[in-house]
Amino acid sequence: MKSGILRLAQIARKPRRRIVGLMSGTSLDGLDIALCSVRGAGLKTRVQVEAFRTVPYSEDFKRAIRQVFAQRTIDFQHLTLLNVRIAEVHAALTLDALQDWEVNPESVDLLASHGQTVFHAPRIFHGLPDWPNATLQIGDGDHLARRTGLITISDFRQKHLAAGGEGAPLALYGDYFLFSKPGEDRFLLNIGGIANYTYLPADGDPAKVMATDTGPGNTLLDAFTQDLFQLPFDEDGRLAASGVVLPGFLKKLHTAEFLQRPVPKTTGPETFSIAWAKSLLAICPKEDSGDPRNILSTLAQFTADSIADSIRRPPLLGSLATVFVSGGGACNPDLMQRIQIALPDYQVTTIDRLGIPAAAKEAVLFAVLANETVAGASAPNARLGGIPLVSMGKISLPDLP
Repeated sequence: MKSGILRLAQIARKPRRRIVGLMSGTSLDGLDIALCSVRGAGLKTRVQVEAFRTVPYSEDFKRAIRQVFAQRTIDFQHLTLLNVRIAEVHAALTLDALQDWEVNPESVDLLASHGQTVFHAPRIFHGLPDWPNATLQIGDGDHLARRTGLITISDFRQKHLAAGGEGAPLALYGDYFLFSKPGEDRFLLNIGGIANYTYLPADGDPAKVMATDTGPGNTLLDAFTQDLFQLPFDEDGRLAASGVVLPGFLKKLHTAEFLQRPVPKTTGPETFSIAWAKSLLAICPKEDSGDPRNILSTLAQFTADSIADSIRRPPLLGSLATVFVSGGGACNPDLMQRIQIALPDYQVTTIDRLGIPAAAKEAVLFAVLANETVAGASAPNARLGGIPLVSMGKISLPDLP
């Protein structure tokens, strides 16, 4: 234990830390692995992405996760086993990536693992006033550390809960450190399974920084593409682009209670599920449910509308800014075009313009959080987005000499 603590102290003092960030989102498409070179901490953080890849999950592995993902009733033994299995798979994929990149694991200082969200339950979602906000990510950090030989920082969301937050979105911390720019209002929009953004004010005031979920990102589009077309996702949004919007279905989708709540807020695929959308489609006029491409087109429009409506809502009303998009949705030209049309006074572009590959951003942000946990300066009175600016993540030490 003592050698591990000494190693952490040495890492904290280094001018540059090499950190691997891992992210597996609610879309369940695969593991994002980002090898990052990180200098400084806080607002002085600077990141260079040395290498990045997304490794698709096998269908068997995705099926195993879906057995517990966003399910109220599960096989508890399966959940327990999966906590270890996910760590084993992520460790193997990480070591394979380092080998392919010809990177010696001994040159890596930290492994930052988000884990796999299996259930998100803020109080506003579960509706039980005497019970707390909660969220659960699995893929145990000790198993990752043991199998990779790397000091592992994991389970980031629990400290945010303990400090009074909902455990999400966490992107505001990394966004604030990396992308704040004096004199320019910015929205950092990430479109994964669920879409969320961080608002960065031009004056840099941390009290004004805000992060919120907006609603569905890829979750409904992917679910219906799999259901209607037996494809994993709608590549480049081509199917949705070839359909037409169904007005009745779109109107029903916009009645979602989550969309009426004030920001900031969080949600998950538990709310925006295929069962929920199908129940709305079933009560629409028959002419609304013809060509399945029209269903995808309507869902794409709903996704774009919910993102745009959230960006325009108070307290941000009137803030004209650039929207920098990351996540899988940034690779969907049809969805990007719909968002730009819905936000005519904003410039909608990808995060690549800021030097971070769009697909890599979330993995990079968890590398930044790990860096802050180990090397960040203590700021007990600082708050960001109304939540104390706390270091996050639990430290797992491998067997060190």
